[in-house]
Amino acid sequence: MAEKLMKYSEAVKKYDVVFGLETHVELCTNTKLFCPAHIEFGGEPNTQLTPVSLGLPGSLPVINQTAVDYAIKLGLALHCEINEWSQFARKNYFYPDMPRNYQISQYDKPTNGNGYLDVELEDGTVFRVPIERAHIEDDAGKNTHVGGADGRIEGADHSLVDYNRAGVPLIEIVTKPIEGAGDRAPEIAGAYMRAIRDIVRALGISEARMEHGNMRADVNVSLRHSPSDPLGTRSETKNVNSFRGIEKTMQYEIRRQAAILDDGGEILQETRHWDEASQATAGGRVKSDADDYRYFPDPDLVMLHITKEHIAEIDAQMPEMPRERRNRLQGEWGFNATEMRDIVNADALDLIEATVEAGATASGAKKWWLGELSREANAKGVSLEELSITPVEVADVEKLIADGKLNDKLAKQTVAGVLAGEGTPAEVVEKHGFKVVSDDGALEAAVVEALDANPDIVEKLKGGNMKPMGAIIGAVMRATRGQADAKAVTKIVMEKIKG
Repeated sequence: MAEKLMKYSEAVKKYDVVFGLETHVELCTNTKLFCPAHIEFGGEPNTQLTPVSLGLPGSLPVINQTAVDYAIKLGLALHCEINEWSQFARKNYFYPDMPRNYQISQYDKPTNGNGYLDVELEDGTVFRVPIERAHIEDDAGKNTHVGGADGRIEGADHSLVDYNRAGVPLIEIVTKPIEGAGDRAPEIAGAYMRAIRDIVRALGISEARMEHGNMRADVNVSLRHSPSDPLGTRSETKNVNSFRGIEKTMQYEIRRQAAILDDGGEILQETRHWDEASQATAGGRVKSDADDYRYFPDPDLVMLHITKEHIAEIDAQMPEMPRERRNRLQGEWGFNATEMRDIVNADALDLIEATVEAGATASGAKKWWLGELSREANAKGVSLEELSITPVEVADVEKLIADGKLNDKLAKQTVAGVLAGEGTPAEVVEKHGFKVVSDDGALEAAVVEALDANPDIVEKLKGGNMKPMGAIIGAVMRATRGQADAKAVTKIVMEKIKG
């Protein structure tokens, strides 16, 4: 039965929105957090295992130092206080994909605490998101439910468990309650998640591909009548794995909770799940508090000691952060704020930068990645980086245009050939015999033929109306099978009508 919802605009007028995000970032280490089992996305189920990741009796965990260094990097990027001493704890709960029956996490002594992230919204507004902690923990395995719709447990007749992911290192970034966002709360949540994605990629600590599950978020939402009131009861929507899903989850929960409160009801503290098909959240289990997990220090692991010298060493190796990088590139490329936002929103920044580094102009690289290639990616339902064309190949096409060897039409056909797997741009050009016709004699004959066939257009051109020029160029293009140089055609036309 569909739940009652209040209009979003009405809900945010009547209630003060408070939200929080718990972001799980899977680290791209070679091995798991506490054992030497190799990590590979998409591997054969239950092949990346050791006695430690299976939780077998007598097996002992040993910390992965690379994962700790990655956590320090992220702590620095999020302006956190990095604690000299931190401790791993056992978080006790049972799931079929948790072979030990407890998760190794951090509780009251996390590696990183008390930070913040300044998030820039599309209109240039900067909103500061307070960070409570960014702690280290290991991941659970993966359940696959068979027989239900879209792999969900509802309607399934049995489930399969893959323990490959069990023990993969994670950093969980937990915000403090985020207040003062008002009706922009979903927008801020989405921008925050994109900023986290960009930061961990820049640091080289995670691929942060939400579609692969190596970055996901739990979305907490509560409402209250006034900012001066105590925090309301929250819902927690688990494992949302898309930016748009996070925004829609928040919008739905705000509307759902507002309708309940408006009818005099109470919000149940529970976990929920976002259903992309129905565009709604659905109730799960009653939410546990920290006491229910019975945290206690893991007796098999000593405390982590992170020295100031080690932090300084890592700090000296920190790369340029995404926001500073975007500002620098915007200045170098000469784009305005709107153009830069379009690039960022299309996830094309890295691709355009690589294309420019390969020799293309910034405007040329932007034209391809946000134009022809973006349409191709949308048609195929893939990301730009998944297309079978590289920044170097795009730059090669641009060079062929700059050298006068291809016009726009032939360049598009060349790119289509590369995408179809016909080879490099040079190989596609050679295979199809693409060549711009710039020979004055051949072009002049085609222009004369086009002018003779369109006397009305000639009169308009002679009268100074240049709009019909495109029709003449089009006729010449057809006559030369799209291989004419448009600039050369225009020059010849102007000479003819003046003569």
